[in-house]
Amino acid sequence: MLSSAPSKPGAIITTQPWDQSRVSVGSGAVAHKIAYARVSTADQNPELQLDALAAEGCLKIYTDVATGTKSDRPQWNECLKDLRPGDTLIVWKIDRLGRNLRDLIDIVTNLQKHGVGVRSLTNGIVDTTTAHGALVFGVFALMAEYEAALIRERTLAGLAAARARGRRGGRKPKMTPALIDKAQRMYDARQFTMAEIAASCGVTPMTVYRNIHTTPRVTLPTPVTATNQNHL
Repeated sequence: MLSSAPSKPGAIITTQPWDQSRVSVGSGAVAHKIAYARVSTADQNPELQLDALAAEGCLKIYTDVATGTKSDRPQWNECLKDLRPGDTLIVWKIDRLGRNLRDLIDIVTNLQKHGVGVRSLTNGIVDTTTAHGALVFGVFALMAEYEAALIRERTLAGLAAARARGRRGGRKPKMTPALIDKAQRMYDARQFTMAEIAASCGVTPMTVYRNIHTTPRVTLPTPVTATNQNHL
């Protein structure tokens, strides 16, 4: 039995008659169509999305209202809790489900692992409840992996080319050779605390510790040469 998600401010949860939302599955269990919608204050006609989901005969419609300043989706989390193996998640447009292609693929793949299908109403690009739809989604997933691999390859090639020109990636070190020499001389003078040395160099005490010698340095005696012995 589906758990009932509590209503929250700014969220809309609607229910449809039980018989309209039933989907028969081979095992004899009753699966349901659960809808998720995300509307924003910029939408000219948010009812268009909600009416389309309601006409699909979904048992519940979870709705997040985006204000443009918050990215959290509390009703999406409640929707995930309500989905059971065999259920189908219905969305109006696929862009309402994920922020980008990689996010969308991760969400749909995770739902598939739990036996939940995904179907969009307007464009029909994603429908994992059919063999053809699952194949199309698999192609999209491969394209996303290929794009990610290309980005990694280009990044590594760029770093290799920069190193060949004598450039190193990452942030510039805070302690320049001049600052290291200054910090070392202040430390060797034994007149300043580590906090004072760090403040003078504009870094943290830990940065100073990592760049100077804090152990006493042994000064080796000058070797006696034949010339020096003649002067003795």
